[in-house]
Amino acid sequence: MKDFITDSHQEQAIKALQRVVSKPSFLQDAVDGAPFGQDILDCLKDTLELFKEEGYATFIDPDGYYGYAEIGEGSEIFGILCHLDVVPQGDETLWNTPAFEATIVDNALVGRGVQDDKGPTIAALFAVKALLENGVALNKKIRFIFGTDEENLWRCMDQYHKKEQGVAMGIAPDANFPVIYAEKGLLQVFLTGKGSNDFTFTGGSALNVVADTAVYSGSKVAEVTAELDKLGFNYLMKDGDVHVKGKSIHSKDAPDGINANTRLAQALVSVYNHTALDFLGKLIKEDAKGISVLGEIKDEASGNLTFNAATVEINENETKIGIDIRIPVTFEKEIVTTKLAEVAKEYELTYHEHDFLASLYVPVDSELVTTLLGAYRDKTGDMRPPQISGGATFARTMDNCVAFGAMFENTKDTMHQPNETWQLDEMRQTMEIYAEAIYRLCAN
Repeated sequence: MKDFITDSHQEQAIKALQRVVSKPSFLQDAVDGAPFGQDILDCLKDTLELFKEEGYATFIDPDGYYGYAEIGEGSEIFGILCHLDVVPQGDETLWNTPAFEATIVDNALVGRGVQDDKGPTIAALFAVKALLENGVALNKKIRFIFGTDEENLWRCMDQYHKKEQGVAMGIAPDANFPVIYAEKGLLQVFLTGKGSNDFTFTGGSALNVVADTAVYSGSKVAEVTAELDKLGFNYLMKDGDVHVKGKSIHSKDAPDGINANTRLAQALVSVYNHTALDFLGKLIKEDAKGISVLGEIKDEASGNLTFNAATVEINENETKIGIDIRIPVTFEKEIVTTKLAEVAKEYELTYHEHDFLASLYVPVDSELVTTLLGAYRDKTGDMRPPQISGGATFARTMDNCVAFGAMFENTKDTMHQPNETWQLDEMRQTMEIYAEAIYRLCAN
């Protein structure tokens, strides 16, 4: 078994990743030809140019939803399903370096997207480059597919499937090693209700992130801060408003975060009479498994349901609460939706489904899973079994695709958090694993 990656490959990969991270590709207002904002389109165009410089044939959707780059021969396509969009930087004061510069700090890269998903994308690019430079002949066409709306509604992949062919097999480099053969169902909803003339409440930046800040504006600052002090919750004052602080983390790991939205609500329920506050601050409180709302939902294969009250907006016109739910693989969606709608109604809230992605399953004895697992084990010596995840990756958008890396067992997960970080030694090891796996699946 050969090591394909050299120091030069890693140096080139670092520069390429810094180039891609420099584009602040989070969702913004649509403009002509850029359905998710000009910055995302610019990132897509520059990434395609980067791949073109490496010898790939490239294509960009005329409507700006997606692009792809391909190399190699053969009638079958091996897909590498990536996304170039990222979540916003959040509270920039929590970053030690600029979010969109991919700065090297203590032998690691720090910047938005280095773990999710620009870093693993670039690692896969240079894994393929290393194979080709070692004279490996590909018997499949390798197609990098670049989505631009993964952090939101996956509208990019909807358009891809309307216009393009599928793949014979593939990976999404957007999760954990050794290999993810099944993913929990993803349900995102909004609950709406009456607003308030007495205060405003704004919290959270995206549905798939636990809110790290929730802001109260109103005339009862002293009462609200007194309640926060009593509860022992962290907050600060800014321009006369109360900013409650939490700990952001990916929604799939919501129990490991601290939800600023529900913490602020727990203080406000003692100051204001409002049914939405009761829902958040009396019913949910610190419960990130949805037990208070839905009862306990878990299975042996994939663990507990997770429940993240991710975004809150209460103003004079309306209340709007955004919730992200990850459903264990053996449970049907309707078990969740029926109960949630019933409970919401009790709190004068109306249920609106925003997005749903069914769970993914590829048999553990399939050629794809066994080959990926073998490559990983041979490169690392880690004999852990394939995994089930609460995350949602593009792997579930196509048949015979799974999530494969780039997080190791001991990797600190900083996705969607300030100071998102990827260790350079993990980057190097990821490139080696990808090169070996692609060699086994796509070479003569």
